[in-house]
Amino acid sequence: MKAIEKQHSFMSSVMSILIAQIVVKLLGFLYRIVITNIDGFGDAGNGYYNAGFQFYTLLLAISSVGIPNAISKLTAGAAARGDRARAHMIFRTALWLFLGIGLVCSCLLYMGADFIALTVIKMDGVQYTLKALAPSILFVCLSSVIRGYFMGLGNASPTGRSQMLEQALKSSMTIIFVMVLSAYSAKVMSAGANLATSVATLFSFGYLLCYYLRRRSGILEGMETDMSLGKREFLHYAKAILFMSIPISFSSIIMSAGRVVDTATITRGIAKAFAFGIPGEVGIPTAAELNSKAVELAGMLAKSDPLTNLPLALNVAFASVLVPTISAAIAKGDRQEANSKISFSMLISILIILPCMTGLILFAKPIFLMIYPGAPDGWQLLQISAAGMAFAAMDQTLCGSLQGLGKVLVPAKALMIGVLVKIALNLTLIPITGINIYGAAISSVVCHGLACTICYRSLKKELSLPLELKKYFLKPAAACLIMAAVSAACYLLVFQLTQSNRIALLAAILFAVVIYAIAVLSMKILNEEELKQLPLVNKLRSK
Repeated sequence: MKAIEKQHSFMSSVMSILIAQIVVKLLGFLYRIVITNIDGFGDAGNGYYNAGFQFYTLLLAISSVGIPNAISKLTAGAAARGDRARAHMIFRTALWLFLGIGLVCSCLLYMGADFIALTVIKMDGVQYTLKALAPSILFVCLSSVIRGYFMGLGNASPTGRSQMLEQALKSSMTIIFVMVLSAYSAKVMSAGANLATSVATLFSFGYLLCYYLRRRSGILEGMETDMSLGKREFLHYAKAILFMSIPISFSSIIMSAGRVVDTATITRGIAKAFAFGIPGEVGIPTAAELNSKAVELAGMLAKSDPLTNLPLALNVAFASVLVPTISAAIAKGDRQEANSKISFSMLISILIILPCMTGLILFAKPIFLMIYPGAPDGWQLLQISAAGMAFAAMDQTLCGSLQGLGKVLVPAKALMIGVLVKIALNLTLIPITGINIYGAAISSVVCHGLACTICYRSLKKELSLPLELKKYFLKPAAACLIMAAVSAACYLLVFQLTQSNRIALLAAILFAVVIYAIAVLSMKILNEEELKQLPLVNKLRSK
């Protein structure tokens, strides 16, 4: 009975975050499509938008990314031992601690925007985007503390709802701001798009604060009356929080730093690749023309992100819930429970990502023609980027597992090796005229592949994961091949009949989903116990 309750608790938390991630990424996907096709934005606007956002995520990783997992892990451990007072003291300390950190990082980003754009990234025009994003760091820091606290208490609802609210506001306001600024240059439109992010994070924090205040009396009920947070208590809990959050943040910091280096190497590499002439243009290009070309190509690469991030977002739910779940299981000495959850999450990750990866590689050109009619170039970059999705998804799950086990430095070390190799490949491949921007996509695949391999080998030393080759890899791969063959034939047939790329693509996707589901079930990749853990299956059986 307890095992069943654990399964439902785990999956209910997963589903809460999963639904939120689907809504968030779908909305993000839609607004990126809309603004990319607005006259004047296009690849250039994407280039400015993405370059600025990458440096912003670096500061965000330094200031806040480790907070939810760290707070959820610490509070889950305290709650599992019945010490709710300690869990709340951890929360209060984190709130004050990251209020200061968020303020400092927001100010640094705003005041250093010009230096970052002109000297670090070497992409003039990005400074406006950076300044527009600066306030959101503070709001994200504070929001992350509240999300982590409730996650640790086993309540994923505020995380999911606040993320959906934030993304809904961000999506609508981004489109409105860009349309209002459509008479201006791409860099101004990009700044307006990112200003919407700051406004949305403010409202999201407001929702979370109200959520906490409404439940504060219930949370404090039955606790000791003396809940004062003195200097000694603050320093004690702050040390514990930082000791936990900083190592967890390392992976995100390294990845974000890698993206910034990616942008910096793209601008410098493109300048070398086309130093003696840009294809389609006459004469030796000027510095301004090379900057524009780098912005355009970086924007082409960025168009793949919404498509590859959507499937990966589904996997985030399992990776996020694994941290407090495994932490609580280890605190109780239940290693079998931890092993079971990791194995199940790995299987679902593979079953989700492999068909998505296959579909994006197979239909990259038709997808770009349908969603980016105003800027369809760069579909080959999507094919390369999609190839790395399987590694990225498994790495997400492995990182969550290792963090839950307390091995928080392993993912960071693995990612550091991957990023260093990526930088070396960027510096080698991008300056080659015939490769140029494709070098950045290739190096990303290698980076994720290396990180995933290192994390998996480390996890195998901690737990005896029963990951059978046939069940976890060969059967899912066979199901994907069947799906690919049927959906490709469907696309060609429907296109021949209708001469419509959109109708043919949608029909092919529909057939792909049905055929893949049939293949997975007929091959019995999921056993009876694993099927019972899926909420949809439980609902159908109850009827």
